[in-house]
Amino acid sequence: QLQLVESGGGLVQPGGSLRLSCTASGFTLDSYPNAWFRQAPGREREGVSYSTRSGRTTNYSSSVKGRFTISRDNAKNTVYLQMNSLKPEDTAVYYCAAGGNPSIATLRQTDYSYWGQGTQVTVSS
Repeated sequence: QLQLVESGGGLVQPGGSLRLSCTASGFTLDSYPNAWFRQAPGREREGVSYSTRSGRTTNYSSSVKGRFTISRDNAKNTVYLQMNSLKPEDTAVYYCAAGGNPSIATLRQTDYSYWGQGTQVTVSS
């Protein structure tokens, strides 16, 4: 069974940090590009960051650039999202995604076939 499982979410104060993990089962994560998306209450899901299969190319939305870092450990079949300097507006359910064209990494939801169940991140004092 092909599955992505996220972990690492929680409650953190503004300015704090969290690291999200996404582990794949049933397939090799580095067969595809990977991305993180998020959905805040009452808002549409938005792209946060992507990584190519090798991890050599990454990209970030303007709202998180300089604060978030995507990385991957292919030996562990896991991709990470390190989130620093968190703000209340980062509060959302975060989803990891994989799949699609092995040669193209994007922040378009429709380019990804496999999705995790999501992990809640709440930034509040």
